Amino acid sequence: MADSVYRVTEVIGVSSESWEAAARNAVETAAKTVRDLRVAEVLRQDVTIENGALVNFRVRLGISFKFQTGD
Repeated sequence: MADSVYRVTEVIGVSSESWEAAARNAVETAAKTVRDLRVAEVLRQDVTIENGALVNFRVRLGISFKFQTGD
């Protein structure tokens, strides 16, 4: 197996349904422009509140992707 180098970048997904849906939104959106996604780690979860009601679930993910080596 060849050596590899990965980058980790943070993204935030938002959903009015659940934290799982927020994470899915973040990964699916990132996958449209970043190739070779490998792992997503939940760094933080929070919610937004308006007028005393929960409005959105937010998930901050550290997403890793492999650098292209040109091989």
